[in-house]
Amino acid sequence: MALQRTPMTRQGFAHLKAELERLKREERPRITRAIAEARSHGDLAENAEYHAAREKQSFIEGRINELEAKLGHAEVIDLPTNGDRVTFGSTVRLQDEEGKEVRYQIVGSDEAEPAKGKISIMSPLARTLIGKEVGDRVIAQVPGGRKTYEILAANFRWGDS
Repeated sequence: MALQRTPMTRQGFAHLKAELERLKREERPRITRAIAEARSHGDLAENAEYHAAREKQSFIEGRINELEAKLGHAEVIDLPTNGDRVTFGSTVRLQDEEGKEVRYQIVGSDEAEPAKGKISIMSPLARTLIGKEVGDRVIAQVPGGRKTYEILAANFRWGDS
């Protein structure tokens, strides 16, 4: 069975890698020291500091494992910088049927920040847009219901459009 790769932008990969390094280099040693300090206070059964530190350690180790798995399965894809076809990493400018324009970038699931215009490749809108070209009209299921959009531009630098 082939290993499932997860698409991710270079920026998203770097962000997760930085978080992993911070957890390993800063948080893990800090919590190890906190556990040692709490342990030195004696009876562990009634030591709230110790139990809180162990719980935090468990969370940090879980997050480290999660990040290592995500980075290990990541397929880093460079962003398209030209062309009219919408693909992973594309920036798109859309106009809805009321004339309102919106901009999105299609990114990996771990990078999605809808409030900042970054939508997951797995979102209904992104899945509808993939493979379409500038000038195409699409009907997508969005949180507010079904909406029709026209693709006005694709693959521009985020600050350009």
